[in-house]
Amino acid sequence: MRNFQEKKSGRRILESWPFLVVLTVVILVFAYGVFDLLNKMKDTKENKDIAEAKVNELENRKEKLGEDINNLNTDEGKERVFRENFGLARAGEGLIVIVDDKEKIADETVEKKGFFSFLKNLFK
Repeated sequence: MRNFQEKKSGRRILESWPFLVVLTVVILVFAYGVFDLLNKMKDTKENKDIAEAKVNELENRKEKLGEDINNLNTDEGKERVFRENFGLARAGEGLIVIVDDKEKIADETVEKKGFFSFLKNLFK
């Protein structure tokens, strides 16, 4: 009989209100920790995707720079770069500079002003 009463007292402790409140608080703390961990995992995945995209971009840039270096090792590549960047020409070649017409630019600005400027110009 005493053994039965000891088992019942242990069960009474597990079913008491203070124990259930403490157990609920512990479960809520663990649930909060799990949700926090899930949010951190999501952020980590996003950061990983960003880092992978940046690595791919840098690898593409490295390949392009390697091609540019190989082009600069040839005489034709050097000549092309000097012509594009510095406007150099060979002996006997001339340089042509094309200048935009200022009146054309002024006409474009007049057209972009709108309806009221049209009315104003109509009475001039």
